[in-house]
Amino acid sequence: MLFRFIGIIPSRYDSAHFPGKPLVDLGGKPMIQHVYERAKEALEEVFVATDDIRIEKAVKAFGGNVVMTSHKHKSGTERCYEAYSRIGRRCNVIVNIRDDKPFILPSQIELLKSYFTDYSIQIATLATPFKAEDNFAMVLSNKNSPKVVINKLHEAMYFSRSVIPYIRGKSHTEWSAIHTYYKHVRLYAYRSDVLKELAHLPQSPLEIAEGLEQIRWLEYGYKIKVAITNQDIISIDTPKDLDAYL
Repeated sequence: MLFRFIGIIPSRYDSAHFPGKPLVDLGGKPMIQHVYERAKEALEEVFVATDDIRIEKAVKAFGGNVVMTSHKHKSGTERCYEAYSRIGRRCNVIVNIRDDKPFILPSQIELLKSYFTDYSIQIATLATPFKAEDNFAMVLSNKNSPKVVINKLHEAMYFSRSVIPYIRGKSHTEWSAIHTYYKHVRLYAYRSDVLKELAHLPQSPLEIAEGLEQIRWLEYGYKIKVAITNQDIISIDTPKDLDAYL
């Protein structure tokens, strides 16, 4: 069977951490254009899903595909599903690419795509190992860098903003040298029928507690395959992140 993949980039102007971030200038292009062009190297069709006419105008200016969606969505997954419904294309798998990852590698998208030759895969995502030398306070315990625990089948067991697992009897300064911790890279691919189901699930208690939508899927019994990439994807989520790049 020939698989058809569509990439969707949910994009909001009113980011809590960095209003207008999809349109910030990076090397003479808006950030959303960098994300779009990287995604196009791995996907035949890519669409930006937004609720803001400024983003719509910017995407059309560089010749990209854009779909206007509701401003009421609480997650990128919900926005992806509405965009997919409006596009009118049928496909096997939708890849959800965040709009703050202008340095995403096409090979990382290809890695996610490769998992769907297994018909049992519902959802796939990426993780990258923290380095043993990473500073605990500045990196590993950073609440804005969600962690994922993975089982022997490379399925997600849990996601958290806290450091998981806790290593008993050892100083936290030794933890990353003893155990491989994984940073969750928030890039998702879902089968189209699964995406429809996810978009209609009520929020769950653990999701609300952690502020991580992917926990909702685990609470409702979905399995999330985790592909490992050794190349971290730099996100530009705050003005400070942008300053560091510039």
